[in-house]
Amino acid sequence: MNAGNRYSIKWQSPNYEDRKDGAKPSIILLHYTGMPTAEMALDRLCDPDSKVSAHYVVDEDGTVYHLVKEGKRAWHAGKSDWQGETDVNSLSIGIELVNPGHEHGYRPFPDVQIEALIDLCRDICKRNAIEWVLGHEHVAPDRKQDPGDLFPWDRIEKEGFGKLAESVKT
Repeated sequence: MNAGNRYSIKWQSPNYEDRKDGAKPSIILLHYTGMPTAEMALDRLCDPDSKVSAHYVVDEDGTVYHLVKEGKRAWHAGKSDWQGETDVNSLSIGIELVNPGHEHGYRPFPDVQIEALIDLCRDICKRNAIEWVLGHEHVAPDRKQDPGDLFPWDRIEKEGFGKLAESVKT
């Protein structure tokens, strides 16, 4: 990863804690921001009153913002479940993709954004034993639909990052 050009550390979120019981991340969990602009999303993810965060935000131009250290538990999954595990935050690295989402004009993810995401996932996998790459929609299907039907799961699958949820492959 060309970290010098893509990472920005000026957006630090205070919304994190230690992972529970020494958990190690085995999931990359993808979201869309669901907000009209990247700046609005970054402000919310870094607002202590919001009680939400993610490890990374990938902007539509490919810029990657690092908000929370990977060894910490960011607050992005909310009430969720994966294979009987209900503390998905302790088991995952959360990545928010800037996209207005279904409520604000959902649109396809630009190629440069997906390329940056793929580079970031490669980088994360070098440091962590990632087994799964999932969407928020897979761990909270009754309440979330992101990153959604316009997300290019086929490109992620071709890169070979862990396993994708079966519902993604169909």
